[in-house]
Order: sequence, then structure tokens, then C-alpha cells
Amino acid sequence: MRIIISAGEPAGVGPDIVLQIAQKKWPAELIVVGDPDLFKTRAKQLTLPIEIIPFDSTQPIEPHQPGTLKIISVALNEPCKAGQLNRHNVAYTLRCLEIATDFCLENKGATLVTGPLHKGVINEAGIAFTGHTEFLAQRCKVKQSLMLFVTPSLKVALVTTHLPLSAVPAAITRERLISTIELLNSELQKRFNLSKPSILVSGLNPHAGESGHLGREEIDIIKPALDECRAKSINVTGPLPADTIFTEKYLETADAILAMYHDQALPVVKFQGFSNAVNVTLGLPILRTSVDHGTALDVAGTLKADAGSLSAAIQLAIDYSG
Repeated sequence: MRIIISAGEPAGVGPDIVLQIAQKKWPAELIVVGDPDLFKTRAKQLTLPIEIIPFDSTQPIEPHQPGTLKIISVALNEPCKAGQLNRHNVAYTLRCLEIATDFCLENKGATLVTGPLHKGVINEAGIAFTGHTEFLAQRCKVKQSLMLFVTPSLKVALVTTHLPLSAVPAAITRERLISTIELLNSELQKRFNLSKPSILVSGLNPHAGESGHLGREEIDIIKPALDECRAKSINVTGPLPADTIFTEKYLETADAILAMYHDQALPVVKFQGFSNAVNVTLGLPILRTSVDHGTALDVAGTLKADAGSLSAAIQLAIDYSG
């Protein structure tokens, strides 16, 4: 199979970890969208051997060979220095992501794998951008997508993603919860071969609202939504307190956990498997996997970046793209 990689922010560790994973053999063909000179310069900086090969769509698909990098060439707007953001290269970064996505939409690649982006510099360049998940939903023309984090022992999805904490309660509606649970259930069946997945749902408030004393969202919104999902034969449990839902008692019975907001779940995911967690976007017509970390500008160009999450994202893409 052919896997298309968008390396993300050129000044961050995206190019570094791509060059690291390129040093070993893979059973799939890896194609990176980006500037060949960027990867040559960064490889020299990291003292990693690399042979840049222009991608030729007329050639047969073949497994990745160590020390090589097949590239769909896109030129940087300005020269890039590791660790130093440049808003003039934002258009390049997004163009790489668009090309990589479209390749998969056109069935020229089995899976899209993405490196980390820097949301701040994209917004500073005057482009409204909240994250890969929302960008890909728009590019793929789907009404709803879902962020799922996968580790070897845990799958966690989010009802809301990149929102200020103050905006979360208003975003959690009965309709949104039902559609999110339905999407999560169907994608767990399709992508992970779970015939009747067990989904645990957290509450929004401390202690899941403490019977209404710490908030009524659980009573007025979450529980009615879960009751409706159960009526549709979805195996869903909750709302459960977020401070205990990640304990062994619950995890041993769960195929996935649905959290209400970003930082309710991500600290647990990153503590448990920072170097091997994978961010998967569900609900797209393509399979997309990604690293679970940021651009790490402070270690870009130093060979200190951990390529474990990118390696796990590629491996998961290989395992599930079929």
C-alpha cells in the first residue's frame, strides 16, 4: 500500500521524525509531500543519510527502503531554519496538507499520516485554523468528524476538540452527543473490527454532577442522550465521573471512552503512551492517523525528537487501512 505523509510545520520536528522513520524498512510505500531542499538540509543538520527520490506515479508501488525518501515536491515560500517559525511559510504548510489529503481522496494513497502543525503561526498569518481534525472535515466535505486517540491499551474520543473551556458546556448538546456516539460506534465497528463495542461516556462536571448539585448537564443532556443511544442498541455506559473512568475497574470492560472535552482526556492519554499514542480522525472518507504531539520547536534540528508516535501512526495506518 501507499501511505501519504504531510510532515507539518517545517520549522518543527516534523521533518526530523520523518527523516528518522525513513532510516528503517517499511512494508508500505511512504510518500512525503514537501520541499526536497528542506529535507536535504535537515538531514545534513541531523547527520542522517538520505537519498531524495522524486515521486513518480507511473512506477509500481514498492515497500520503503531504508535511507530513502520519496517526495511530492512543494517549494517553501522562504528558507526555513529549525526552531524558528515563519508565517510566510504557512501557505506552504497548508498546501502540503491539501495535496496529501487530495491524493488520498483520489485513491492514490491508502492512508494520510500527518505530522504536527503550529496553530499559532497559522492564525498569525491571518488564516482561521483550529486543527487538523476540523480542516480535514472541511476538505473532505463531511458534516462531522471525530478525534480518537489510540494507545496499545486505550482508545479515547472527544465530544469537543479545540474549544476554550468556557465554550464547552454550550457545545455539548443532546443532538451532538447522539451523533458523536453513533459515529464512534460505527467507526469502531468498521476500523477496529469490534462487532458491538463497549463505550464508556464521562460526565462534564466533577463527580458527574453529583446528582445535580455540581451541575445539571448530566441530568438534562448527557443521560437522555445515552438513553436514546441504548434504545438504538448501542452499548454505551455513563455518564461516569471523569476522575474514575480511567481506572482499571472501568478500562477492563471498555473498548473506548468518550470524554467531553480536550483536557479531560489528553493528560491521561499522553501520560500512558506519549511516545506511542496515535491521533485518528474518524468520520472521513479516508483513513487519517497522526502523531499525538506538537511541533517541539526547542528540539527541532537536534536529533532529540522522539519518532515513536509517528512510527506508531504509520504502523496503525498499515494495520487498519485494509
